[in-house]
Amino acid sequence: MPRRIIVAITGAAGSVYGVRLLEELRQNAEIETHLVVSRAGFLNVATELDMRRSDLEAMADVVHSDRDIGAKIASGSYKTEGMIVAPCSMKTLAAIATGFADNLVSRAADVVLKERRRLVLMVRETPLNLVHLRNMTTVTEMGGIIFPPAPSFYAKLESLDAMVNQTVGRVLDFFEMDSDLVRRWQGVKGESAE
Repeated sequence: MPRRIIVAITGAAGSVYGVRLLEELRQNAEIETHLVVSRAGFLNVATELDMRRSDLEAMADVVHSDRDIGAKIASGSYKTEGMIVAPCSMKTLAAIATGFADNLVSRAADVVLKERRRLVLMVRETPLNLVHLRNMTTVTEMGGIIFPPAPSFYAKLESLDAMVNQTVGRVLDFFEMDSDLVRRWQGVKGESAE
């Protein structure tokens, strides 16, 4: 049985993270990707990356409509490793935090949480208001991982692409997938950092 990972792309800025995850997961023959994209997610992919829907969907092994509440990934009996929402809008975060499973993205996340599987939300918004913070706390208390795509300045990354890769590689760490994308911390060399 393949290792199945659900990738969702929602309507926050940063669709490059979801696309880059799909590219990286595609290189692992043991992984079967299940893609769900919200309507706003498709809009962002087109706006930010000049990418057509068909090109995005071709990157996944299985594609589900966000309206298909009867999809395989809507049931806990369908085994997956977990789910990554990249990027995760505040609307999606709120739906997950409150159990409001009105589309397949939030329903699949709800299933992942109830089955105690790995859920990683790459939340994208700034600044954060109190509701955003409380929703993040709620999801964390339920076992989810809040992973804002913040740059790893210590890695001295030379480009935006390298920053995206570093973040994607760190997310894959949560699924026990070691990646060449990550420039790992080697400790302070030479003089003290003081």
